[in-house]
Amino acid sequence: MIGVTEIRIARREDDEALADLDRRTWSPIHAVLPEPPPGKPFFDVAHPPGQHLVAERGGRVVGYVRLVQPVPEPCGDHVRQIQGLAVDTGERCAGVGRALIEAACAEAARQGARRITLRVLGWNTAAQRLYERAGFKIEGVLREEFHLDGQYVDDILMARSLRSRDLPKAMSPEATSI
Repeated sequence: MIGVTEIRIARREDDEALADLDRRTWSPIHAVLPEPPPGKPFFDVAHPPGQHLVAERGGRVVGYVRLVQPVPEPCGDHVRQIQGLAVDTGERCAGVGRALIEAACAEAARQGARRITLRVLGWNTAAQRLYERAGFKIEGVLREEFHLDGQYVDDILMARSLRSRDLPKAMSPEATSI
């Protein structure tokens, strides 16, 4: 590992690096959507840069997390949801995933959220353990919600309450070192 991991808000110029990372890390273990085809842009109207936090190490993109308001109505202003997390295979087990989760929680708290939620496939036990270590609890299980790779797979719903400890000292478009 070279250099400190920095977490920052994504920029439009991250598109190619994030699209490449997304293709390299795609797996049926965590994805319900088909593998992204080569040349497909990462950002689009429904997935703009501002919804993503990017992890960089030594100037190289090594991970991202997507954070959204799942119900874009005033009644849902207090909730944010992680809808995508990817870490370069060479950076796994080095704290990048946990750092991205903590940065997403801090950003959600900065935006005024009281809780953060996510969904994880039942067979993705490594991700479930990561989220549990980050303070997420299972709130529900949708049994056999997906039919993937010839198998029925549960959809695990997890959440974490956000408190003042989750507020960042300062999250800006500039990098925040962790």
